[in-house]
Amino acid sequence: MVPPSSSMDPSPPPSWFTPKRLLIIFCVINMINYVDRGAIASNGVNGSSETCDDKGICKSGSGIQGEFDLTNFQDGLLSSAFMVGLLVASPIFASLAKSYNPFRLIGVGLSVWTLSVAGCASAFSFWFIAICRMLVGVGEASFISLAAPFIDDNAPVSQKTAWLAMFYMCIPTGIALGYVYGGYVGGYFHWRYAFWGEALLMLPFAVFGFLVKPLQLKGFSPVESKKALASVETVSSVTDVADSKASKLDGRMLVGGDGIIGDELSKTSKSESIHNILNQLSRFAKDMKVLLVDKIYVVNVFGYIAYNFVIGAYSYWGPKAGYNIYHMKSADMLFGGVTIVCGILGTISGGFILDRMGATISNAFILLSGATFLGAISCFSAFCLRSLYGFIVLFAVGELLVFATQAPVNYVCLHCVRPSLRPLSMAISTVSIHIFGDVPSSPLVGILQDHINNWRDTALILTSILFLAAGIWFIGFCYMLSTSLMMEVNQSLHPE
Repeated sequence: MVPPSSSMDPSPPPSWFTPKRLLIIFCVINMINYVDRGAIASNGVNGSSETCDDKGICKSGSGIQGEFDLTNFQDGLLSSAFMVGLLVASPIFASLAKSYNPFRLIGVGLSVWTLSVAGCASAFSFWFIAICRMLVGVGEASFISLAAPFIDDNAPVSQKTAWLAMFYMCIPTGIALGYVYGGYVGGYFHWRYAFWGEALLMLPFAVFGFLVKPLQLKGFSPVESKKALASVETVSSVTDVADSKASKLDGRMLVGGDGIIGDELSKTSKSESIHNILNQLSRFAKDMKVLLVDKIYVVNVFGYIAYNFVIGAYSYWGPKAGYNIYHMKSADMLFGGVTIVCGILGTISGGFILDRMGATISNAFILLSGATFLGAISCFSAFCLRSLYGFIVLFAVGELLVFATQAPVNYVCLHCVRPSLRPLSMAISTVSIHIFGDVPSSPLVGILQDHINNWRDTALILTSILFLAAGIWFIGFCYMLSTSLMMEVNQSLHPE
């Protein structure tokens, strides 16, 4: 028998583990994830459709859009197809973390990601590459749900937001590197080689997730102890059932008794499996209810959705919009360079500023609303300018401010719930910002541009949504302020 208390004893860390080493590994994996996002949006990989001038002279298409003859809507769908897999798999991986080791689940996800990206490189039709992009979402789901809680567990107390900032810095940096990488590989070689390169980069990490001794998340029982307890409970229940049936059968137990007990064991095993599945579904439903009634969590995610709607469309249509508005000769390189610098500086600055302010949810909402509002003003003004150089300066300032929100928004997601809900909190947050944010934004902006045929107006309409995000996060700060004031009033009226 396993003592009940042993299920909660922390297991010693593996020999390969140090907190900084874990942060570096997760940052590199996150970088590769988002290099893929940037590469598929780059002009080198994404390409362009066939165009014909008034004289009937046609220029052949290039990249994915040219090879498969895609409309802007279909082209936008490719950037969003991964959401199908992400939507389904993220809550599943988050729930499985309570039954299986989270580190091993990350290994499973990275393996699926690697195979799916290799499938993109081998695509022979639009639908095949769309399905592969969906499976990329399945692979990404385990990592985005579980990586941030691991970092939050192992970061120094005074630097938790800064460490999260370093991790989320890889999002803008990865997308920007993806622009450059995709533009170079797609332009000088072929768009398929870009995907082969990504698969080779991720392969060692997928293998690493299976070969090394895994870590365990805080707030979760070690898996081995839970399995031991489960097996003891199962054997006990099976024995009780068999004894009960034997007492009822009396003399008939002597004839073919082994077969009767075998049947009972088989039935009990099936009923136990069904019972376990129902328990997991019930637990998932209860956890979801806790998240959905948490006002802080809901307001934070709503603001994040509006924010990500804009960022997602920027990342996909930015190079193409810049090329058409300002006639940039190297739009991939320019957008990539600006996003790398602003992404690194903005994201890290946001994390360090929140740590200096004091890492609280109220301060996080102040930073979120203020930085997003000022960033929206700067980006909106940039698209109003006719000068390319003026645009670059204002847009860089706007990106710097907008990316400062990455660490604070995820800090709120991690710290407004109890530790055991962190994977599910991150999973539902990620699913929400994709399914309501960047997934519809790419095709919707494509439809808008097809309708008005003016990239400047399209960019201004899109950028105005950042003001909505700032307003929602300000509501979150007001709610925290009112809650704090009510607590102070109650304490003054009912002193201990």
